[in-house]
Amino acid sequence: MPIYEFYCLHCHTVYSFLSRRINPTGRPKCPGCGRDSLEKQVSLFTHTGRAREDAGEDDLPIDESRMERAMSALASEAESLDEENPQQAAALLRKFSGMTGLELGPGMQEAIKRMEEGEDPEDIEQEMGERLEAEDPFIVPGAPPRRAARPRPVHRDQTLYEMD
Repeated sequence: MPIYEFYCLHCHTVYSFLSRRINPTGRPKCPGCGRDSLEKQVSLFTHTGRAREDAGEDDLPIDESRMERAMSALASEAESLDEENPQQAAALLRKFSGMTGLELGPGMQEAIKRMEEGEDPEDIEQEMGERLEAEDPFIVPGAPPRRAARPRPVHRDQTLYEMD
């Protein structure tokens, strides 16, 4: 049974819906605000194989094979992450940075340091939210700094709703 994701512009939230049919015709109502204007999202997926896309002008100078190896190596660790343990999440982010060669931005460095000290990530996000949104969390060594501020992060509702 497929799982479809829908985004609510009003709630700025992505919701997941379990469908008993492939390609359902209807759209669900937003579980948060009840509106029926949800936008269907393209879900992330993994791939196997060696297919490569041609690099565009805006692509960052990232070693894709190194990034792929890091993501594969860290996937099982991420699955077993204790959501109540901020030190584990901080260690995983530091490991990711080291394995990919991406440097941590100044705001991310501070947030990770606070998580390593056991501070609640939600408190950190509440206090540092605007700063973290305005900075790149990871910096590609040698890449020009990004000037445009990122939009605020989309909230992902962790509940799996049933779709008719």
